[in-house]
Amino acid sequence: MQANINLNEWRERALAFEQATNQVVLGLEQQVRALTIAIFSRGHVLLEGDVGVGKTTLLKAASRLLGGAYQRIEGAIDLMPGDFLYHAYIDEKGQPAVAPGPLLRHDNELAVFFFNEINRARPQAHSLLLRLMAERSVNAFNRDYAFPHLTVFADRNRLEREETFELPAAARDRFFMEISVNAPEDRALQRDLMFNTRFHDADALINTLESGLVPYDQLNAVAEQVQASVRAELALQDYAVNLWQALRHPERIGVEIEDVDVSRLVAGGASPRGMAMLMRAARTRAWLEGRGFLTPDDIRAVFSATVGHRVFFNAAYELRRDEIAPALLAGVLNHIPAP
Repeated sequence: MQANINLNEWRERALAFEQATNQVVLGLEQQVRALTIAIFSRGHVLLEGDVGVGKTTLLKAASRLLGGAYQRIEGAIDLMPGDFLYHAYIDEKGQPAVAPGPLLRHDNELAVFFFNEINRARPQAHSLLLRLMAERSVNAFNRDYAFPHLTVFADRNRLEREETFELPAAARDRFFMEISVNAPEDRALQRDLMFNTRFHDADALINTLESGLVPYDQLNAVAEQVQASVRAELALQDYAVNLWQALRHPERIGVEIEDVDVSRLVAGGASPRGMAMLMRAARTRAWLEGRGFLTPDDIRAVFSATVGHRVFFNAAYELRRDEIAPALLAGVLNHIPAP
């Protein structure tokens, strides 16, 4: 099957995916590009942002363009792992019965699983999600269920803190990208979103998109070939390793952040898996740009979205993550010279 893949044709499909998505959500071109990179890298995606900025619309649009079966679950304080797997009810004869839950309803044809407001779910629910994202499988009813083509989308409301739970480090690390979504600042876009009625019914807008424009069940093979087609020269490899070392020990390269003891900032993270994901995203970005080789710009473009949520701070600084993490990432990029 891989021998029949035409990467030039698939690149055109990927760009068409971006164009179609940008017609549904306005002012989110960078986020749409990041989402496209994640999808063609076969990674899971967490969106974070304020209420009503288009996070759910963006993910539902991507789901329709991928085609395949789609399921959604709502984060809630009483959500338990079993709610993903089965639904207990009373049948027409008044007898207890069990039906497959949202994860199992479509078996291996499940293309997208959307976890809405993931931070409202308890750690028990996150534990099941961890295996689902890591292995694309779960165990239920004494057997394993595999979802080879699955992409997990989730979103998190950054405003409300009551009845919410922080994602554990292991769960955050399983998300290929964590993408921040904000309302557009451009005045013309703001006017369009307010007064153009086509944006007032998100479901109707999404239904105008071509279902299956990017066939979900072919993405694994395409992604594998994309990775094999983009080379990294030795100087670029050295640059990437230097970035990794700087993330682990930013004080050694002179990174300074106001009111932060940089030598005591980083508790962990920037793991080999995380840095491998950085390079996977960079290769996909190079392919989307029409190149068969990596440049420093490819790495810099995906650095924040792929690495930021994988660096963990000591407790004294973790509560200031939203402020400190961007400063750390920018400091590392600014202090490591590119080839």
